[in-house]
Amino acid sequence: MSALKRFAPLFDRVLVQRLNAESTTKGGILIPEKAQGKVHEGVVRAVGPGALRDDGSRAPMSVNAGDHVYLPEYGGTKVTLEEEEFTLFRDADLLAKIAD
Repeated sequence: MSALKRFAPLFDRVLVQRLNAESTTKGGILIPEKAQGKVHEGVVRAVGPGALRDDGSRAPMSVNAGDHVYLPEYGGTKVTLEEEEFTLFRDADLLAKIAD
């Protein structure tokens, strides 16, 4: 079983894999790594069960695994699983869900 399948975020945490920066323009010109900038979009890979409310019930999550999301510029906790980098965010920290 892969490490990603065994990884289960707790409470209202969301595991996101950032999308790669574009390395070429539409015309085929290579963009230097320093000029690429940080990508603020990613794909949700795993979600927790939701935050606990005072009455013991769980608050529903706003995203599901596979959703495309817009991420804050800073924040999150970096996690490395099987040599791949992911970032762990709180559900409320995600800025937007991108419709397909």
